[in-house]
Amino acid sequence: MSPFLTALFCLGLCLGHVQAQSGPLPKPSLQAVPSSLVPLEKPVTLRCQGPPGVDLYRLEKLSSNSYRDQAVLLIPAMKQSDAGRYRCSYQNGSRWSPPSDQLELIATGVFPKPSLSAQPGPAVSPGGDVTLRCQTKYGFDQFALYKDGDPGPYRNPERWYRASFPITTVTAAHSGTYRCYSFSRRAPYLWSAPSDPLELVVTAFPEATSKLIISLTNKVFTTETSRSITTSPKESGSPAGPSRQYYTKGNLVRICLGAVILILLAGFLAEDWHSRRKRPRHRVRAVQRPLPPLPQPRKSHGSQDGGRPDVHSHRFSS
Repeated sequence: MSPFLTALFCLGLCLGHVQAQSGPLPKPSLQAVPSSLVPLEKPVTLRCQGPPGVDLYRLEKLSSNSYRDQAVLLIPAMKQSDAGRYRCSYQNGSRWSPPSDQLELIATGVFPKPSLSAQPGPAVSPGGDVTLRCQTKYGFDQFALYKDGDPGPYRNPERWYRASFPITTVTAAHSGTYRCYSFSRRAPYLWSAPSDPLELVVTAFPEATSKLIISLTNKVFTTETSRSITTSPKESGSPAGPSRQYYTKGNLVRICLGAVILILLAGFLAEDWHSRRKRPRHRVRAVQRPLPPLPQPRKSHGSQDGGRPDVHSHRFSS
């Protein structure tokens, strides 16, 4: 290869390397383990993850002007001052990556738990409608509904005291365990304790009942027929009176059993139709009533300001 071609080849390699170096760095990910909903005094770990070969990680708490140059932050006991928004980034050489998506770290158990109910009930047929209602005696204006296994909440800013979460055209995927939380817009990262769990059951009740009734009917009919054949006279000269009397009793039994089954089936279908048509009654919005003061947050150890989040916490500063 001539010196001229060799020089061009080396120049191309250098330009390609420079172009690769000047390309955008991928943003890292930030997650909370085991969850971003952390009860007071429970541990949580924040972990920033970037590509291999990172020179430096930076984990920062927004609105506090504080950060730490590390990829992992262990919080051994959750405090109200730890709640807030976090993000992270990393450095390769002299270049910084874009910041990660923001992570909302929420302290739970700061206020008493609300109640969660289902209207018209926690058992729903496929295609029906159900409304989950979160209610509290305090004047909170924000509510969040969580289903076990889902990554994020269903939020509803309905005012005050309660929020409704309607679920229309229910499918089997909606079945599961639900919990709700209440909190205030003024302190969006300080939540109540979770409500007691509510188990939503989605069953194909009418269809299963119909199949069961048909199966029982066929079984009874087959049994009665086999009995009739077994007890029928084998000789033409035998008396016909007892045989006819048995047939009459068998027919009466089958007719009565069929009538009972039809009545039960009609009752099941009517109950299912009524549950689908039924809707929760309208209630006067509690916003028209005077609002009681919010409960005092539960003081956690180490909090000096009565439970208000310390956005300028020196504990997180590097």
